[in-house]
Amino acid sequence: MALWRIRATVDDRPGYLSVLTASLALRGVNILTVQVHTTEAGAVDDFLVDAPDALGEADLVAAVERGRGRDCWVARSEARGLVDQPTRVLGLATRLVRDPEATGEALRVLLGADEVSWRPTPAGPGGGVGASTMLLADPTGGAYELRRLQPSFTPAEYARAQALLELAGGLARRDADRVTLVLPDSSETVVRPATVDDLAGVVELHEACSARSRQRRYLSGAGCPSPGRLRRLLDPVRGVSLVATVPGSGAAAESVVAMANLLGEGDEAEAALLVRDDWQRRGLGSALLRRLLGHADRAGYAAVLLHVHAENAPMLRTVRRLGRPTPIERDGALLTVTVPLTTRAASAGRIGPPRQADATARARRRG
Repeated sequence: MALWRIRATVDDRPGYLSVLTASLALRGVNILTVQVHTTEAGAVDDFLVDAPDALGEADLVAAVERGRGRDCWVARSEARGLVDQPTRVLGLATRLVRDPEATGEALRVLLGADEVSWRPTPAGPGGGVGASTMLLADPTGGAYELRRLQPSFTPAEYARAQALLELAGGLARRDADRVTLVLPDSSETVVRPATVDDLAGVVELHEACSARSRQRRYLSGAGCPSPGRLRRLLDPVRGVSLVATVPGSGAAAESVVAMANLLGEGDEAEAALLVRDDWQRRGLGSALLRRLLGHADRAGYAAVLLHVHAENAPMLRTVRRLGRPTPIERDGALLTVTVPLTTRAASAGRIGPPRQADATARARRRG
């Protein structure tokens, strides 16, 4: 027996696929896997089959045509073809996570392309899929062009390739946002966007912080937030979360020493910081706050709000170091500091402090 790949177009009508499979079965061909690609011309069926050694390419083409298939393409396959498509895609995604520079090779393997090239000009409105060429927009700029003589590309393959490029673009943006901070005391920490995979490290951060630090961060209560609440902070619907890490000890690759959250709501965003006690008063909080403001400015928010206990002198000093006008509203022991941003402030006019009732309500449900 020998492995073959067969691709053929079948009219998308009830029973037509069964006619094709019956024709193959009459020749002793065993279908191992099948993928269906929907196109305007009909359903393109992609089979991996195990055929008797006596059958050749012409025999398989004839069997497909007798089964009402058309535009048939047949080629010998290898044992690795037995890996199902989702598993192959996940393997390529894992490879991209480890090496984002391998995007072109991942596209070649995904689609079995004969040639993959990158060009600096964007794909433009002419991008898309043709019979032997495919043009894909690179999220980081430029475009990838793929060529394959046989079989013809399908819209489903185009969608898969573009999804893989979106993953590669996300990894590139993540790496671009990853920076090493050298603090005034010459200590170093890596700051990067947080993900839900940081949950264990963030839980350890909260457990390592004093009750006073946690209370200053969450305004009420000194206990550790639930894992569910922390997971939501790490993956906000609007905004961004950052973590600062240092090399870990033992089996841990890194330890989280600070977390910064920017949560968007309407035209404004709320910022909050938690820095491990032994990393406080070293300039880390100021660096994280400035990066949050940069994210908020690029996202087009008009202002960033910080809700601070009046006794939290370190946080108030951090805000003053920004060197910006920061209106402050007081509600008992709670201060709401408004940091105007340049992008929206220039077009919206003067940014005043929020209404006190609104600010207090947001402070109670933040985080």
